[in-house]
Amino acid sequence: MAFMPFITAGDPDMETTVAAVRELAARGVDLIEMGFPYSDPIADGPVIQASYTRALDAGLKTDQIFTAIGALTREADTEVALPPLVAMVAFAIVCRRGVASFAKAAREAGFAGLIIPDLPGDEAADVARIVTEQGCDLIQLIAPTTPSERVERILQSASGFVYCISVSGTTGVRAELPPELLEQLKALRKSTELPLAVGFGIGKPEQVESLRGLADGVIVGSAIVKKLERLSDQSATRDDALRDMGEFAAALVAAARS
Repeated sequence: MAFMPFITAGDPDMETTVAAVRELAARGVDLIEMGFPYSDPIADGPVIQASYTRALDAGLKTDQIFTAIGALTREADTEVALPPLVAMVAFAIVCRRGVASFAKAAREAGFAGLIIPDLPGDEAADVARIVTEQGCDLIQLIAPTTPSERVERILQSASGFVYCISVSGTTGVRAELPPELLEQLKALRKSTELPLAVGFGIGKPEQVESLRGLADGVIVGSAIVKKLERLSDQSATRDDALRDMGEFAAALVAAARS
């Protein structure tokens, strides 16, 4: 399976975010999902919400993300090949700039796709067309509670991969994954040829291993963000926090591929 970590842009600053991307790339992750901080996240649990607040309180702007990531992806002397980057971004941010303009800026900065969690999936046809015209995928989310007829409409505007939400509720590590996830993945296998990546609630190697043969990818967010949280109270140096995050990611990479 592919392993896909999530990090928050600008927490605590973009210099650290760039360093985190480099560290994760060196650990062999397959894709990096990057959250664009927003004041009213609707699907994120307390860990990611707190990281968004820290970044916004520090004055982070969208253009700073594009500038820093663009500089990173354009570097000719990057020692480690960077994996694809995907932006998790609220539709309010996209809409304010304009869908085409935002997608173009994202692609030019080096992002391969967008996840827009508050864009209703079965109303996303126009956005999907514009985003793909600019060279990005629009990755759609499907929840355990999504009715089958709505799943079909969502899949019509999905590209890249399908983000399969494993649990009802917000992001954050759970003790175990729900048994009904298996049936959800089996049903989706019959409806799409796109890869299926599972996120929400995953934060342990054994949870990753339990999805082998069922999913094509695993997304881990809160458990990764938590590793960098120590920088906010200065309980760890940046090098120590990045190394801790990297070692944790490496264990999850191993679990996904073993």
